[in-house]
Amino acid sequence: MKKYPYFLVALLVVLLDQITKYLARSFIGSFETIKILPFLQLVSVRNEGAAFGMFKSFGNATFIVISLGAMAFIIFLLLKSRKDRLGLSLIMGGAAGNLIDRIVFRNVTDFIDVFAGRFHWPAFNVADSALTVGLVILLMGSLFHHRRESSA
Repeated sequence: MKKYPYFLVALLVVLLDQITKYLARSFIGSFETIKILPFLQLVSVRNEGAAFGMFKSFGNATFIVISLGAMAFIIFLLLKSRKDRLGLSLIMGGAAGNLIDRIVFRNVTDFIDVFAGRFHWPAFNVADSALTVGLVILLMGSLFHHRRESSA
């Protein structure tokens, strides 16, 4: 399959991410929660760190440089590799979505809150979801590829 549709997947992730973040910033107040399901609500969180707010002390510029480097490497892999393109494109789209927030707002907008009782997973967004799904796809592909080679 051609490489370029995977860049379209990344672009679609960025568009969906930015539209949903715009809606969250526009319609969810700072201390407001909007219940969707018994385990899901929308909130308004500005994340200045990475990975659920960790590493804030590294500063925004550090995360911008890391994101740009990771995206350049992913573009290289997408152009050179024949496998794992879907996972790579999801990761690139997620990284680009959060990078846009860091450049424009100096933080990342998170708004999805999943919880069970009092236990809340850290708030996240569409870009974070794409990054996670992309990583799972890469890990599963690597695991199954390794198993095929071991059994051969």
